[in-house]
Amino acid sequence: MKYDKEASGIKIDAVITWVDGSDINWQEKINRYSDVKINFNDTKHKKRYNSIGEIDIAIKGILKYAPFIKNIYLVTDNQKPEAFDDLQSLAIANGVQLELVDHTVIFKDFEDCLPCFNSCSIGSMLFRIPNLSEHFIIFNDDTFLMRSATKTDFFINGQPIIRGQWEDFNENREFRKFYHSVLSLIGKPKDEKGISFKKFQQNSAKLAGTDNYLRRFHTPVCVRKSTLENFFKINKILKNNVKHRFRNENQFLISSLSEHLEIKNRTFHYKSNPQLTYFRSYKNLFVTRLKLKWFEIDNSKLFVTFQSLDMAEPKSLKYILNWIDHRIN
Repeated sequence: MKYDKEASGIKIDAVITWVDGSDINWQEKINRYSDVKINFNDTKHKKRYNSIGEIDIAIKGILKYAPFIKNIYLVTDNQKPEAFDDLQSLAIANGVQLELVDHTVIFKDFEDCLPCFNSCSIGSMLFRIPNLSEHFIIFNDDTFLMRSATKTDFFINGQPIIRGQWEDFNENREFRKFYHSVLSLIGKPKDEKGISFKKFQQNSAKLAGTDNYLRRFHTPVCVRKSTLENFFKINKILKNNVKHRFRNENQFLISSLSEHLEIKNRTFHYKSNPQLTYFRSYKNLFVTRLKLKWFEIDNSKLFVTFQSLDMAEPKSLKYILNWIDHRIN
């Protein structure tokens, strides 16, 4: 890769949002505010809220494969991963500062919006982390960096790399409107978990004023803090987005808004290759092994996403965790 002198001099931080869904205090809190109470013993809800140490993997992957990261900020709701102290020591040994950032910090002056259980709202406040670098990367706690990366895998000449697929706006399709009307008539209102992720991205693109939208891959997002700060200085809409404790179909995604603002200003670099191996099903161990082997062979791939990994069959889960262990240790 061509040497990027400007990129070599920039400071880059990592930001991860995390919740421990097995925390009894947190479970009681969300049920105090939710109209529909959650049965945390139900398999469906275990799939959404349970954790099997993904945050440990995410942090270790960054420490091993992204040595240019200066600070890792872990954003939580008065929670702390069980292995945090060990992870913090490991980070220090690698010259990285790992810090917990509570929701009360990023929601300063917006305390009436807390507690918040909405990733759209929480994500909207990440750029307000104290001492956050101008250039930062938002990681999901189920997306892992599993191969050595450089700054230019995220920023080129100080401008963010954007990965995704260009699409037209289509959120007003008549079929979907009819479908949700029928659900409402039979007494089944739209579940906030079922709100289309595409809709959030389209809302963000329209807010930024682009002609179409980039449907983002499930990869880390590269952000410039000043892009968001400048936008919200002019557009006083942040409170309206973060006031929702649970997802609302009219919200925007801060990651998608950031990307579309860069697209509008032509201050970005586009990659059609997501450099990603993506898992949503673990029913076939042979397919799982094949996909992970292909990741090892394909040197262009950087990221592996394991959605709902705790729901994998025992044999698949054991194989995957062993594979991960060999990659990060």
